[in-house]
Amino acid sequence: MITNIDGKTLKKMFLAGAKNLEAKKEWINELNVFPVPDGDTGTNMTLTIMSAAKEVNNIEEPDMVNLSKAISSGSLRGARGNSGVILSQLFRGFTKEIKQFETIDAVVLANACERAVETAYKAVMKPKEGTILTVAKGMSEKAREVVLETDDLEYMIDEIIKHGDYVLSQTPEMLPVLKQAGVVDSGGQGLMQVIKGAYDAFLGKEIDFSFGDTQTASAGAANVKSDEIDTANIKYGYCTEFIIMLEKEYNDEKEQELKAYLESIGDSLVVVSDDDIVKIHVHTNDPGLAIQKALTFGSLTKMKIDNMREEHQEKLIKDAEKVAAKQKAEDEAKKAEEQKKNEPRKAVGFIAVSIGEGMNEIFKGLGVDQVIEGGQTMNPSTEDVLNAIDKVNADTIFVLPNNKNIILAAEQAATLTKDKNIVVIPSKNVPQGINAIINFIQDLSADDNKAHMIEEMGRVKTGSVTYAVRDTVIDDKTIKENDIMGIGDAGIISVGTDIHKTTVEMISNLIDDESEIISIYFGSDVSEEDANQIADKISELYADVEVDVNYGGQPIYYYVVSVE
Repeated sequence: MITNIDGKTLKKMFLAGAKNLEAKKEWINELNVFPVPDGDTGTNMTLTIMSAAKEVNNIEEPDMVNLSKAISSGSLRGARGNSGVILSQLFRGFTKEIKQFETIDAVVLANACERAVETAYKAVMKPKEGTILTVAKGMSEKAREVVLETDDLEYMIDEIIKHGDYVLSQTPEMLPVLKQAGVVDSGGQGLMQVIKGAYDAFLGKEIDFSFGDTQTASAGAANVKSDEIDTANIKYGYCTEFIIMLEKEYNDEKEQELKAYLESIGDSLVVVSDDDIVKIHVHTNDPGLAIQKALTFGSLTKMKIDNMREEHQEKLIKDAEKVAAKQKAEDEAKKAEEQKKNEPRKAVGFIAVSIGEGMNEIFKGLGVDQVIEGGQTMNPSTEDVLNAIDKVNADTIFVLPNNKNIILAAEQAATLTKDKNIVVIPSKNVPQGINAIINFIQDLSADDNKAHMIEEMGRVKTGSVTYAVRDTVIDDKTIKENDIMGIGDAGIISVGTDIHKTTVEMISNLIDDESEIISIYFGSDVSEEDANQIADKISELYADVEVDVNYGGQPIYYYVVSVE
């Protein structure tokens, strides 16, 4: 019987939970109902917990206080997507409870589970049952029940996991969209993998706790000085290539003789023989010797000799120039940011999440101070938003997430900012964000502007066109992998195999008698000519609407469309 968890054990449990989630992330991604190629639940939850795991992994003498700080702070800042933010809030509530104690017993565990659920539910404006929240609540209720029966943590955690699995299995009954797709909630499944991994470590199972940091490794490689790579390390200085046009007898014995000689004067030898020719590649310090030997078999053609030491030196110089230029640009940008910070604050600033270079330029043209690149393919973290906030020197900053899966991360960043007034406009896509900033009115207060911007962006109907990454059934539509989908604000509008036809059908379904302006933003995988053909077709079908074509440059999504 085990009745207490100390800091050392909790550290192992948390890291094991993170590793188990990381190992299962693709499987969890497959549970997503919408078959779109974007930043999925498993990926977002993994990036969230890994942000905390790296901080936890660095603690040499773990106790409840330093572990709680690392888990809470790391996951809050690293949170990505709605599922990641909710996971971070569960950790936040859990650690608020346990940091008061030296060890975790059954009562502390039950209280911590309850506090975790309360914190997570408060963070979500409109909690939806049949999600990760429901699974967490079910496990908390089971903990409260079992703690009255025993103080054996092995039994208690096992019972909590069994009940969590049961609640997860019931999520399709709570959300019809899950039942139609034949899957359980992906966020709930992600949470279960964290708990199961932690339980394995609690039971003493052997876990690989290594956490690689590719960013650090890359940075280390980039910081190697040019003068540390000496051209003296190049043993043979000339890359020598030529073709022998055979005129003398050349058999296997002669070929072995030629190879042996060339290997005696160089390395990196390649000899390729055909009926009448022999192709040679060798690195040597004396190309003349290689040529003289080759001439004993015939005449030479396609001769090429490169000085590798010289080329290497030129490469080092170019690399050094690139590093210096990059460093200079970074220093100048940093200096400019510092100067901006020292300048008097302006009244209002803007931050927008964008999904392509064309969209970036549109936002900058509308006065956005900081553009965070991310959106569908990689949801920005809370820390990404915090970093952008830090760079905007303004008293009030309006943040446009432009994706429903980024709104919670932006709101979390707002709660973590103390010296600026952060106003999150809950824009769910780029057209809504563009419409919101266009409708900002200088003379209104922040609260009035927020209400006005939300009202105006609510008048915009939007659609996007992408491809399906898996077979599924959703919105009563049977979708096959690689089908083209037109997705509106309320779900999938059109499905087909042709981008042009599916896009036209989607736009047609968005247009009504009050529609006046259609804006088409074409992505990186389609041409302006393709976009203009769609615009021409819409103009032909709907003579009273104005159609505007813009370069969005977004990946994954062929078209993003707004109808006003």
